[in-house]
Amino acid sequence: MAEEGKDQNVNSLYLGLVMSLEASAMQSLGKMMNPMTKKTEKNLQQAQMTIDMLDMIEKKTRGNLTDEEENLTKRVLYQLRMNYLDEINAEKDKKSDDKPQEGGETEEDKKDDEKSAEKDSPESPQN
Repeated sequence: MAEEGKDQNVNSLYLGLVMSLEASAMQSLGKMMNPMTKKTEKNLQQAQMTIDMLDMIEKKTRGNLTDEEENLTKRVLYQLRMNYLDEINAEKDKKSDDKPQEGGETEEDKKDDEKSAEKDSPESPQN
């Protein structure tokens, strides 16, 4: 009887650990607000580390989990990996949008050209 209660506690602790790592990764992905700072922050390197830890736990406990624990772990890992890929792709898209098109100018280049043109204009006073 005491052994059953101990097993139940271990099961609860395992589920709590998985859900805690899930919440941590979701915060690092910018999908959840950090309850300490009350801000939504993104740290993809930290998210990847948390996902890797959960993956390692899944591998090390393989064959020792209940069906419920195994299903939860696989579902959480899948969900985190998909969200991580979404964020990585969004970062790539953002970077490609920031780059000027081939032969194109950025807004900053245009402003620099305008300043240069004003400076070289015959109407502008020469120092």
